Amino acid sequence: MKHLLKLMDWSAEEIIETLNLADQLKYEKKNNIPHHRLAGKTLGMIFQKSSTRTRVSFEVGMYELGGNALFLSNRDLQIGRGEPVEDTARVLSRYLDGIMIRTFEQAEVEALAEYGSIPIINGLTDYAHPCQVLADLMTIREHKGSFKGLKLCFVGDGNNMANSLIVGGIKMGMKVAIACPDNYQPDAEIIAWAKENGEFEMTSSVLDAMKDADVIYTDVWASMGQEGEAELRKQAFAGYQLNAETMAVTAKDSMVMHCLPAHRGEEITAEVFEAHADEIFDEAENRLHAQKAVLCRLLG
Repeated sequence: MKHLLKLMDWSAEEIIETLNLADQLKYEKKNNIPHHRLAGKTLGMIFQKSSTRTRVSFEVGMYELGGNALFLSNRDLQIGRGEPVEDTARVLSRYLDGIMIRTFEQAEVEALAEYGSIPIINGLTDYAHPCQVLADLMTIREHKGSFKGLKLCFVGDGNNMANSLIVGGIKMGMKVAIACPDNYQPDAEIIAWAKENGEFEMTSSVLDAMKDADVIYTDVWASMGQEGEAELRKQAFAGYQLNAETMAVTAKDSMVMHCLPAHRGEEITAEVFEAHADEIFDEAENRLHAQKAVLCRLLG
């Protein structure tokens, strides 16, 4: 059975096939061509972390594919009152055709896949955000035509976004550069994998990482669950900003991406954000199309 737990589990060919399907589904939606490929199917959506884009895109996506989506928060499930995840997985597998979960621990997603008997989709964990990166790759290909010869740069916290972008970028054949403070680097195993499997640079220098980059990506300095570290992180990430000075060293016609929500004046200036707003909101829209492709591949 196929799951989407992290991008490391998918081959480059599987990623490309998903992006091609996402392009097709986007074309069908734009041209009002019905595509009820999941008629009669039901997706359970478990949210232990709140979301705007993840909830709306998955719920709308299932509706447009002819299926149903159930929103399940901690208050709606016994898992929030101590029922083991392995029991929840086995019960929900009797009712649903698939589960999307947005939570903290990657181990919880892996346990759902181990004990359940239906496809599991990682809607975000502290370790990985594969759905976002599929949408990012879709957007990069839309704007640049292909991945060939591109340099992808991520500036900021070595978080779930950095982990998944490294994997997605390397698998698509892009050069990948990461700029973050020494104490905030991405997962060590992912860094080691990237060095063995592609052209990869890990640095604390924003200008070195951004030099000649075609795609520049950033994220908030403090993610959900890290609110208590916000002031400490503001100090640690001072200088790790997309602004006129840092953007000046990037490639001509470089594009900027942000998984949102953005904190203007922190990781990105308002001027840079607005100059690249079309790319950023194309990226946000493509969450819908990329996730519909994932749903078709796993639940269809």
